[in-house]
Amino acid sequence: MHIHILGICGTFMGGIAVLARQAGHKVTGSDENVYPPMSTQLQEQGIELMQGYSSSHVNQQDQVVVGNVMSRGNEAIEQVLNKNMSYTSGPQWLSENVLKDKWVLAVAGTHGKTTTSSILAWILEYAGLQPGFLIGGVPANFGVSARLGDGAFFVVEADEYDTAFFDKRSKFVHYHPRTLVLNNLEFDHADIFEDLNAIKKQFHHLIRTVPGEGLIVHNADEENLDDVLAQGCWSQKAAFTHRDNKHETLDPSANDWVISDVSKDGRRFDVSYKQHKLGTVDGHLLGPHNRMNALAAIVAAQHVGVPVEQSINALKEFKGVKRRMEVIGEVDKVTIYDDFAHHPTAIQDTLQGLRDAVGDSRIWAVLEPRSNTMRMGVHKQLLAASLELADEVIMFQPADVDWDMQSVIDSLGATAKLIRSIEGIVGLLVEQARPGDHILVMSNGAFGGIHQKILAALT
Repeated sequence: MHIHILGICGTFMGGIAVLARQAGHKVTGSDENVYPPMSTQLQEQGIELMQGYSSSHVNQQDQVVVGNVMSRGNEAIEQVLNKNMSYTSGPQWLSENVLKDKWVLAVAGTHGKTTTSSILAWILEYAGLQPGFLIGGVPANFGVSARLGDGAFFVVEADEYDTAFFDKRSKFVHYHPRTLVLNNLEFDHADIFEDLNAIKKQFHHLIRTVPGEGLIVHNADEENLDDVLAQGCWSQKAAFTHRDNKHETLDPSANDWVISDVSKDGRRFDVSYKQHKLGTVDGHLLGPHNRMNALAAIVAAQHVGVPVEQSINALKEFKGVKRRMEVIGEVDKVTIYDDFAHHPTAIQDTLQGLRDAVGDSRIWAVLEPRSNTMRMGVHKQLLAASLELADEVIMFQPADVDWDMQSVIDSLGATAKLIRSIEGIVGLLVEQARPGDHILVMSNGAFGGIHQKILAALT
């Protein structure tokens, strides 16, 4: 079968392309943004890429898979509809062609989906289960974001964003997981959800698809998830939590899995089940959010038969995920990191993890407001507080962002600066960075290649 993918260079649709190619289909694709590294990865798979969305791209294919960036009025979409071509969405294609015969382990939540999915896939691989996966990032242990796998299990990052222009349900309702991880739930994606209740509704639709014999692994510290589960739950549940002062009187029957005795740098912690210590994780993950991600993956893996001890051993060899606190390089003892954090909660957790690891060393937080929600200014009241753990803050104000970020800078005081050019940011860092500094660059986009520009300028 010849499949053509519209919006192929997005992380999710690129993963669909790889899976379709591995399944033996001829795959081609179109996108407005055909450039490395995604273009190179796809071309190495034997996938022909086309720049733009010309009607000439969609003529003879057996099926067109439509990414959720596509909308009515697009030339290629109008061609598909006018010619009555067979079309489907990426999530629907995945469901019908890959997931229908698999035990699906889905990871959902506002934050941590990519890291948790990557950890879970690696644990299953370490256990010899040869899982398939589709992840919105590149786990370093695998070097690819998607593969079919040879085993019975498939790990999927379950995104709540809408499916396609013709299907406004969240992507994750297509996946029908037997094991579901619910990491957390906050307001995000303001471009498609009017409020938090609208997101809760979609999460409850997801819960309705989990079988009674399935398992929902949920974060007990999240009241919003409690609200969703209270709407109805017909599956087994396993709660997990991070023990701190507010959990001194944990009810072990309500909070099955607990993190405790965390080391000062945050990399080592104990895992307990119903107040019985099962082992100590000693890995490379930084921050309270990543400890929770790791625990969720351990619980989900146990549901498919992986012993906790084996999962803990696997975590020692977990190499992380590209763009998740990834060290880009070090020059004269100045370390540059790339991180995907773009929501205030993720920004704060990422900074906390780095602070735990580097102690009193100076941290520069360099932030680009790249997500649709951030660009709309929805989270602007929360940004200052999320950045307080940094010693120096640089915020980038793109020309096409309407709201003025100076109010955030004013709240942070003299340690914060608003800069309107990438060159200006690089120049400031070259002038003021000193040995022992840590430069944390946060954006869910390419940020104009700023990471390499900083490295080159410091060299």
